[in-house]
Amino acid sequence: MVKGHRYENLGAEMVAGHFSILSGVLPNLGGGDEGPNPHELLEAALAGCTIITCQMYANRKQLKLQSTVVEIKIESETKEATKILRRIDFVGDLTPDEKKRLFEIADKCPIHHLLQSQVTIVTEQLPTPAP
Repeated sequence: MVKGHRYENLGAEMVAGHFSILSGVLPNLGGGDEGPNPHELLEAALAGCTIITCQMYANRKQLKLQSTVVEIKIESETKEATKILRRIDFVGDLTPDEKKRLFEIADKCPIHHLLQSQVTIVTEQLPTPAP
């Protein structure tokens, strides 16, 4: 679970476990550039999940994967459809077949699945704390 609250003007502070994450918008949008904007955080979630998923597979199969380099960019976004570009490079002493398999594994990361699924967001009011 992640909890969040307003941070300064147009910033947000989220707490996930024992980690604090700041998000904000650029000054030309009225913010203070406190951290990545919400779209960048979404891109970061996909990048991080891709890297971790590929490394977990490589560790399990004892592949010589040194790093997975990922670039994520939300290319277009409407209410009906969103296009996200994910570019991946695998660094290490890997065969072409191992790299091909890692590309397949990248598509199995949980955030990739979540973003491609039919997502429903249910919004409720938080309970009022007792006095």
